[in-house]
Amino acid sequence: MIPQGFWDKMQKLLGDEFPAFEKSFGREFSPGLRLNPMKDWEKVDLRPFHLTPVPWAEHGYYYDPSSRPGLSPYHEAGLYYMQEPSAMAPAQCLDVQKGMRVLDLCAAPGGKSTQIAAFLQGEGLLVSNEIHPQRAKILSRNLERMGISNALCLSEHPARLAERFPRFFDRIMVDAPCSGEGMFRKEAAAGEDWSQEITEMCAHRQGEILHSASQMLRGGGKMVYSTCTFSPEENEGVIASFLQTHPDFHLVSIPAPHFAKGRPQWADGNEDLSKTCRLFPHLLRGEGHFVAVLERDEGESGSVAPLTGEKAPKELLDFLRENDISLPEGKLISFGQNYYLAPPQSPHLRGLRVLRAGLSLGQVLKNRFEPDHALALWLHTAKRVRALSHEEAGKYLRGETLSATEKGWTLVQIDGLSLGWGKASDGILKNHFPKGLRSVSSEKE
Repeated sequence: MIPQGFWDKMQKLLGDEFPAFEKSFGREFSPGLRLNPMKDWEKVDLRPFHLTPVPWAEHGYYYDPSSRPGLSPYHEAGLYYMQEPSAMAPAQCLDVQKGMRVLDLCAAPGGKSTQIAAFLQGEGLLVSNEIHPQRAKILSRNLERMGISNALCLSEHPARLAERFPRFFDRIMVDAPCSGEGMFRKEAAAGEDWSQEITEMCAHRQGEILHSASQMLRGGGKMVYSTCTFSPEENEGVIASFLQTHPDFHLVSIPAPHFAKGRPQWADGNEDLSKTCRLFPHLLRGEGHFVAVLERDEGESGSVAPLTGEKAPKELLDFLRENDISLPEGKLISFGQNYYLAPPQSPHLRGLRVLRAGLSLGQVLKNRFEPDHALALWLHTAKRVRALSHEEAGKYLRGETLSATEKGWTLVQIDGLSLGWGKASDGILKNHFPKGLRSVSSEKE
């Protein structure tokens, strides 16, 4: 139930625009997905999804809801990420280039992080942070599913990260926790706890998060602040307050003809606020969003002590050689029996809550190496590959065994997309798809 107070507030703000805005809440929701450019989709028949491009997002598409792509094995293979179309705008505006160091400060469930990773193309460093531990686990899982090798997944308070990474990042994404008014049309129940007091509380917290983010941006770097709410207090108001207290930052215009301009009159009247953008459901095919691009004046950049790599154990080297696997450049580190290949630009991680330190390779167990699911999802090929039909893929994702003709670790694929590992012996392919993921598909963002 959308509260009357929200309608009254929007009517006062929008004036003559309000009837069209109100009418848009009766329009059907348009779901979207982003294709993963790090996966090869040339052999995949995507026609059943009836994809049409999202105008403001590279690799972004609307799809036919009846096609249920979240239930396809392609989803578990990381071919695409289910994401509301307007939510694709902020990362697109961040201007990420290959090789950069990028922080996604409030990253769960992972939509913007996986989009940033696509722009990095496996190079540079992505730090994806989520303060809430359970949501951080979901974030880590989505980084894994999309085959991302150059990301560190952390669960830290923004202020603590600011102490560790002064002026370290080239780009920072701040998709701040908000009152969620932009999602009321999609999920009316989201409005049940809405109040003006919550809006003001969110604005205060957003200001603190944005300040912490600013301490981590290098001179000449850019950061994007975004919300999925219509509230001026949380949008133009937060940016206006930030600019007043951070004179070395300025707003950058967003070349986005599909979006409405920010409203200076809804804050302190600073005309530069018109350089921000608003996504309204009555003006485009998507939900409510706000985006601002902030650039720091040229100045010094900070440095952080680098991560020190370890020597690879014999069991890992033997496994890689026996399965014709070449790893990307990186620094090998271990947590107990688990080995990770961290990105080359990784900072030292001592004292941080780390959920994923780059590409999870696997474990050394009793003088043998057992590969991790993440390694399979990153790989495009290996010495032994088992190509599955769609019927066989369904069985594999449910944890069932399959037939095999060779012996040893086998990369399981559908239409050239890796789904996981199997281990073949005596004509049987033992299923190594993680038990916690079996028969689980999701269409959540």
